Order: sequence, then structure tokens, then C-alpha cells
Amino acid sequence: MWIRVRDTQASRRFYTTIAPHARLRLTHDDPGRVQLSGPDYSFSLVRDERPLTEHVHLAFPTREDATVRAFHAAALAAGYEDHGAPGERAVYHPGYYGAFVLDPDGHNVEVVNHNRG
Repeated sequence: MWIRVRDTQASRRFYTTIAPHARLRLTHDDPGRVQLSGPDYSFSLVRDERPLTEHVHLAFPTREDATVRAFHAAALAAGYEDHGAPGERAVYHPGYYGAFVLDPDGHNVEVVNHNRG
């Protein structure tokens, strides 16, 4: 997946900040494209002449509520905007425990534990 962003280096800083909690690693780093990879997926942050990507929600799974809290705390400590404090959101399903922050382009980024065993 390619996400067109305003500033690849600002996005790089955000995603490397949350990387330990979202199980991401930096796999490509050029001025025009930054790629991050997870266990079985990857995505690129791209700056080119095309319109910016809008209305993205990225959710990264974890098996620990503590990881959700650590993700949220790390993002806020780095100055990123809160978009939903850690907590259970039974409206999605019982045991759904997530937290949300906004990346530099205003995309909703979440780490979530579904607590399904």
C-alpha cells in the first residue's frame, strides 16, 4: 500500500516512534519514499506530484493491553495528537482494547488488542 504524505521525513519520524509498539521496521528510506514492514505486510509513505492520500485508518494488532498503552504514551510523549486514549471499546466487540493517535497527515493510527485468546 502506498500512502501519499506531505512530508516523508515527518511521517518517518512518527512511524519510527510507534514502530516498537506496532511491530514495524524501517525497510526503505529515501527522500521521496519511506517503507515500513510488519510481520507479513508493508506500506510506503510517498511524496510525489499526485494528490495526498486522505481518510486513512491504520490498525496494528497486539496481544497485550500494555503494548496499547505504551504505543499511546510514546506517541503523546513525542508530541503527536491523541485521538482516543487506551481503553476497552465494547461497541466494537467485548474485549476490544485500543488506542488512537493522529499521524502528521491526520490519519488515524491505532494499536489494538482484540483479547480473543
